Amino acid sequence: MAQANEGKELSISVDGVQYERIPLKTHVVMPDDKLMDVVQQYAASELRDGDIFFITEKIVAITQGRSYALDEIHPRKLATFLSRYVTKTAYGIGLGMPETMEMALREVGAPRVLLASAVAAVTKAFGRRGDFYRIVGDKARSIDGPTNGTIPPYDNRVVLGPTDPHGVARDVQRALGLDVVVMIADINDIGGNILGSNSTKEHELTVARILGDNPLGQGTQSTPMGIIRQVSEGA
Repeated sequence: MAQANEGKELSISVDGVQYERIPLKTHVVMPDDKLMDVVQQYAASELRDGDIFFITEKIVAITQGRSYALDEIHPRKLATFLSRYVTKTAYGIGLGMPETMEMALREVGAPRVLLASAVAAVTKAFGRRGDFYRIVGDKARSIDGPTNGTIPPYDNRVVLGPTDPHGVARDVQRALGLDVVVMIADINDIGGNILGSNSTKEHELTVARILGDNPLGQGTQSTPMGIIRQVSEGA
């Protein structure tokens, strides 16, 4: 029988339709793991035709070699300066440390980060929030730094966003050989979005709402993938 992670709900209703969000526990995924091997080992036997299979962007990026030890990153002065002005929350460090800001500068370029910082400084004064991350985009927004509760060795590493998440989703679906939708998801305890899929943008937005309360959690659960299964029809 499917079980939710501790402190999370298994089911949710969106637009009158009931869904289960089934977390799939794995080993701690390392850079030398192959994503397809992890999927086959932990997910293939659990999936059914018609399911939505979602994978966190973090393990996709890790298996693409896009994680870096903190001592491998040498932040420039601009990164240290800008990181001081990023709002830090209990849900994640974001770009609020020099090392993650440095990787954002490398990923999207200093001009975009500076533009985002300037716009955010103005709009924040009028009570509007979120413009910084909207402007820097998914590549920078998806950068993860270590937080309390992060599983080693990622408590000492920065993980970037994945490369070509739409292509990854299509490759995973083909490898599974099932009639499933695959979503690469960036979710945390304050919401999230879908970075790539083998479906439509409208479907991605619906799935983002289904995962809006972060049913996988973001601590030591070691459940970096899961299944969305419709259990009732809408009215």
